[in-house]
Amino acid sequence: MTGTMTDVDLAAHLADTAGKLLLAVREAGVFSDKSLGKAGDQTANQFLVHAIREQRPDDGLLSEEMKCDGSRLAHSRVWIIDPVDGTREYGEGRPDWAVHVGLAVDGVATIGAVALPGLGVTLTSEAPPALPPAQDPPRMLVSRTRPAREAVAVAKALGGELVAMGSAGAKAMAVVRGEAEIYLHTGGQYEWDSCAPVAVAQAAGLHVSRIDGSPLRYNAEDTYLPDLLICRKELAPRVLGLVCGAEHRAAGLAVNAERGPLGPPEG
Repeated sequence: MTGTMTDVDLAAHLADTAGKLLLAVREAGVFSDKSLGKAGDQTANQFLVHAIREQRPDDGLLSEEMKCDGSRLAHSRVWIIDPVDGTREYGEGRPDWAVHVGLAVDGVATIGAVALPGLGVTLTSEAPPALPPAQDPPRMLVSRTRPAREAVAVAKALGGELVAMGSAGAKAMAVVRGEAEIYLHTGGQYEWDSCAPVAVAQAAGLHVSRIDGSPLRYNAEDTYLPDLLICRKELAPRVLGLVCGAEHRAAGLAVNAERGPLGPPEG
């Protein structure tokens, strides 16, 4: 049966199964809080890597928990996975963590499944939920430990509400599920943090881009992605404009700090 699965069915099945494995590892009660995250990461990664290589042997593969040998760069189809997005939240017994299984085709996040095992939900790019009416003022998702300065500034300018949450996947899916309107991240991520969530968010009809409005590209040699915006389409122009303004103000403050209180430097 698995041999006849479509890409999206395979992604959903793998994300859901990995999520159940992770819950079983956590509920076994044999790991300390410190070692639980590592055990979960390794267990889910082994399952996902072996399953994808078995089911899609001709595709490339990139995982957060696997050293990249560069062979994926020769492939147009590359599976990009994060076995546990939100290891801290997983280890603490919280629900705001996720499993990401995404497929990038020619650099575009095309197929995605994001499991939220703590909530018993798996969302896919094939059948995302219908978006409910947006809340006004909007709700802005931010890190529960280190909210990005730009996100805080944009929320303030919009008169919005800050909603703290754990992993990137949990925050992205909160927008998809209608629990918030904006997820703005400027603290740096990697391809596995956003590939599957971006595919699901795009399928749900949300705006998805870098914070300068440019598209997100995947399967690059350097897997670092500095920033991300997922939001309601009607909010995107204003959010992008506010982010640009916040960056310009921050740059101006940095220049002024270098010049000091006595004016511009000589020369």
